Amino acid sequence: MRIVLVSLMTIDGKITKASETDIYNWTSIEDQNFFFSLVTKNNLIIMGSRTYEAVKKYIKLGKNQLRIVMTSNPKKYRDDCIPKKIEFTSESPKILTERLKKLKYQQILVVGGGRINASFFKANLVDELYLTIEPKIFGKGKPIIAEENLDISLKLISIKRLNKQGTLLLHYSK
Repeated sequence: MRIVLVSLMTIDGKITKASETDIYNWTSIEDQNFFFSLVTKNNLIIMGSRTYEAVKKYIKLGKNQLRIVMTSNPKKYRDDCIPKKIEFTSESPKILTERLKKLKYQQILVVGGGRINASFFKANLVDELYLTIEPKIFGKGKPIIAEENLDISLKLISIKRLNKQGTLLLHYSK
């Protein structure tokens, strides 16, 4: 099973502003187009509960597409659950991916946030990383990787400039 993590951040490594969780208020249209093209191409998407809360008004449940929200409290979301469309779990990344592999899924798109990103890296499950860097500095905000002891080396595959402002799309592999 291939696991692809996609994220964006500011130059100073933030994925949200300190007081705002809606990333669509500050990300470039070019990054949004890239992100939604990945979402469209993948039939299995995993995110954390804070990411879910921040984007649930934008989620369009696709045909033959499962979204899994990782949370410490799946019961909190029982009214949001639609089997085989949007599900909630407290499983660890390793147990979750093993279960999904048995269901014949071949690729997972992990879309964050920082705690989920860290947990997948910590479990050594990420095969590829797409990282958009927006030319912004927030100072305060949530980091792309929640604080963890990690030592992971990746290999740069490509760099693409997305717009005149200097938004960059980096592609890494294990």
